[in-house]
Amino acid sequence: MRQVLNRHPDSRCDAAIKIEADAARSRAGLLELRYVVTGEIGALRLPPVAPPARTDELWRSTCFEAFLRAAPDTAYFEFNFAPTTQWAAYRFDGYRTAMRTASEIGAPRISVRSDATRYELQVSLDLERLPDLPGGAIWQFGLSAVIEETSGRKSYWALAHPSGKPDFHHSDCFALAVPTA
Repeated sequence: MRQVLNRHPDSRCDAAIKIEADAARSRAGLLELRYVVTGEIGALRLPPVAPPARTDELWRSTCFEAFLRAAPDTAYFEFNFAPTTQWAAYRFDGYRTAMRTASEIGAPRISVRSDATRYELQVSLDLERLPDLPGGAIWQFGLSAVIEETSGRKSYWALAHPSGKPDFHHSDCFALAVPTA
């Protein structure tokens, strides 16, 4: 299901014209994500690919994110994926509460492709070992991106934004429901 991410109205981005994201569950516990940025890709801060590693604070630069919960639960997971192929996974008991590393999640498969006008990051993540995300449940997603330009300016993109400052954790951002395959 291809979705268009909307730039937060208080942020500006000259390099990225459009960001689209796909989320699919090809089987009960397998999550497939794809983010596509269209624009002047050379003007984006995209560090080179490195060996994949679990890394904190990826959101401080260009980062693609997925927030996920089983409907109607308030507990959720946050996944961060950097252009370097570094990644992070966290769990929360509720809105920004009891954050901890989701250590039961193994390393995702991340691949990137880029040319002058298009950047694509694909992720395959096995979530089968997460009891908080039952395979037969409808999963609610918040898909988002932090885009940093080479000038250092950042913009914030999401399926939906709550009023006020950018906040990808807000329940308004969980705007996509994806049933099992």
